[in-house]
Amino acid sequence: MARATALSKAAGKLARPAPVARPATAASRRVNDPDRTRADILEVAASHFATHGFSGSRVDEIAAQTNTSKRMIYYYFGSKEGLYREVLGLRYNEIRVLEKQSGFEQDDPQVALATLIGTTFDYHQSHSDFVRLVMVENIHRGENIGEVPGIESRAQSVLDVLRRLLDRGIATGVFRKDIDPFQLHMSISALCFYNVSNRHTLSRIFATDIAAPDMIAIRRRNVIEMVMRWVVAAP
Repeated sequence: MARATALSKAAGKLARPAPVARPATAASRRVNDPDRTRADILEVAASHFATHGFSGSRVDEIAAQTNTSKRMIYYYFGSKEGLYREVLGLRYNEIRVLEKQSGFEQDDPQVALATLIGTTFDYHQSHSDFVRLVMVENIHRGENIGEVPGIESRAQSVLDVLRRLLDRGIATGVFRKDIDPFQLHMSISALCFYNVSNRHTLSRIFATDIAAPDMIAIRRRNVIEMVMRWVVAAP
């Protein structure tokens, strides 16, 4: 009798379906992948800070959108200020990396400079959140950007690149000798920045959609031409 009871219990266990492993959810993958978690947080935070500014952004809203927690965000970044500074550093680093990857240093100096200007223009057009973040930081009088690790060396790197480019053009007689790399950088940045930062007011005031593809193409050509006419030596 006891043996029959044991066999019955064993048969019952075999009849039960084996537990099915549940696929990992997005949230569990992020928990198990700290680099992915940080990257997700930074992307969502960049959008929030660019849209709502520093003061208007809420860490709990950022956490909810990334399926993580405020505690986890504070664990990774220390504070809301730390998260904001990390976002700033990420976006500034992206444009510096893009400049190096464009390969413009390998070309004829005039082609190289035109390539650099066009690349910078395209980055601003496709990363409007970067433009808004820069505007937010200027509202705060730049009090956070100076705390971003490596920001000064990144800034110096772009000036070094421009100096080498100008020297190549001067050596071949195609560039003026009195162009300062910092002034050149400011001029390129300003011309690439303005039609993104002011696109809404300009479009309303002049009843023209300056974000339309044909308008962007015209502006891109004009920006490259304006800078090139300033830098290229008179015949």
